[in-house]
Amino acid sequence: MENYAFETLLLHGNIENDSGATVTPVYQTSAFKHESAESLEKLFENKKAGYCYTRLANPTVDAFEKKITALEKGFASVGVSSGMAAIYNSIINVLQAGDELLVSPSLYGGTIDLFRDLEAFGITTVYTKDSSIASFEEKINAKTKLIFAETIGNPRLDVTDIKALAALAHAHGILCFIDNTVATPYLCTPLKLGADVVIHSTSKYINGSSTAIGGSITSSKHFSFSAEKYPTLADYKKFGAAAFIAKLRATIHQHVGSAMAPQTAFLNNIGIETLALRMEKSCSNALKLATFLDGVPGITTNYLGLESSAHHTLAAGMLSGSYGAIITIRVGSKAKAFKLINALKIPMIVSNIGDTKTLVIHPASTIALHSNAAQKQAAGVYDDLIRISVGIENSRDLINDFAGAISIAREES
Repeated sequence: MENYAFETLLLHGNIENDSGATVTPVYQTSAFKHESAESLEKLFENKKAGYCYTRLANPTVDAFEKKITALEKGFASVGVSSGMAAIYNSIINVLQAGDELLVSPSLYGGTIDLFRDLEAFGITTVYTKDSSIASFEEKINAKTKLIFAETIGNPRLDVTDIKALAALAHAHGILCFIDNTVATPYLCTPLKLGADVVIHSTSKYINGSSTAIGGSITSSKHFSFSAEKYPTLADYKKFGAAAFIAKLRATIHQHVGSAMAPQTAFLNNIGIETLALRMEKSCSNALKLATFLDGVPGITTNYLGLESSAHHTLAAGMLSGSYGAIITIRVGSKAKAFKLINALKIPMIVSNIGDTKTLVIHPASTIALHSNAAQKQAAGVYDDLIRISVGIENSRDLINDFAGAISIAREES
């Protein structure tokens, strides 16, 4: 299977079930029976593979986890109830009170909110000036235990040099976790570039149609750490590269109870099959729409596929020839942004990304609402900014719709 191309893995990677069904069916059950007390005992002692309770493991979820692992070229994965749960579970699995988390400031607003909540656990979040390697290096100290970044910042649209960042982290004995939601494994596989753990909000591109909330956590085949530096992982050192996942499954995952639902895994298993087709079309549409918007007077367009992007060169070398499906535009004021958004006919006003349909949002008043002024600026969020998640509609229809909405918004101003 490992030698198969990405598109083939999407369809044929790790499909295992006893029924012969082409898609793993929904095992919509909370528990699983065993033929003897001895059988269940062996399962609880980790001496036997199997299922006993869906909060711990489920065949439908297991099939999805294996698919994500294959696509991300990882060691193993855990499916959880949301992207936020994926970030929380991953971080709490390795950090403890007194530790510092070093992150890029260009993060999704909800992630920033979560990191603020971690202060109650004694975990301090330190923000770099930007996503450059030099900015990360100057902030590392003895308390730094984890570096966290997004492959593509949402909505700043900056790109993290994952290979260089992972090398920097490992030179200091620090773990490096990457949120790959916006890029997806179709554009980038962070674990191959040296990251230790990769995280997804599967509610976005992985699912593709906004039918289910979910998240995934995948560890590297080369996961390694110092037991002295990471005492919470020390008891799992004997598991080698499996240490992170072994601890996650044995503790945080089952105790917090944020398991992925079987129905969600089923919908993800179906949605992920078309990931390559959807990403190819969405990225193509995004480049065409961005090129059009870039030529409109009074609008400032930010898209990684445009040479005007400060991160275009890095993106060209790291993102497999495409540049993602997110565009942001600045239109001069919040009032103008609202008028343009309201004048659009095709895009839906939705606080999500990665749908088959084009979605638009005003980040400053929604996903970044709870960030302070400095955090908004660092994340690339401005009062006149509109974020566009480009879907798979006809590109000419999208361009015509934006052209008409821009004209209407100007007439009303």
